[in-house]
Amino acid sequence: MTKLDEIIETFQFVEPPMRLELLLDYANNLPPLPEWLKAKRDAGLGRVHECQSPVFVFPEVENDAVALHAWAPNAAPTARAFVSLLIDALDGAAPSDVAAVPDDLLNRLGIGKQLGMPRQQGLAGVLCRVKHGVAQAQEDEARGDTA
Repeated sequence: MTKLDEIIETFQFVEPPMRLELLLDYANNLPPLPEWLKAKRDAGLGRVHECQSPVFVFPEVENDAVALHAWAPNAAPTARAFVSLLIDALDGAAPSDVAAVPDDLLNRLGIGKQLGMPRQQGLAGVLCRVKHGVAQAQEDEARGDTA
C-alpha cells in the first residue's frame, strides 16, 4: 500500500462532512519553498494556471525518486492543503507511482462534491502539473539534463 493509498483510506474512514476539515489540516504542513526556487516562483515559472490562487509546483526526479516543492499563499487554504497532501503522499515516490495517481483523486478522497467547480478544476490542474512535471523531470534526468 502506498502512502497515497493510506491517505485515501483515511479520508474514506472519516464521515463525509469532516473530510474537507481533514484536508484543511494539511494546509499548515506545507513545507517552505527552498530559497533556490523562490526566484523561479517570482519569475512566474511553475505556476498552475488552472488555479485562481497563485500556486507554484516544482517537481524533480533524482535517482528514480520524486522530490516535490511547492508554494501556495496562506490566503488559499484549500489549494495549500491539497498541495501539502500531494507532497506528503508523493515526495520520495517513484515516478511511476506519481503517474499512477488517479485523475479523479478528489472524488477518491470523497471531497469532490464539497468543492465548487472552479476549485475542483484548480486542484485537478495542480495534480496534472505534478504528474506532467514529474514525467518531464524523469526525462531530463535520463538525458542527464539537470538545469
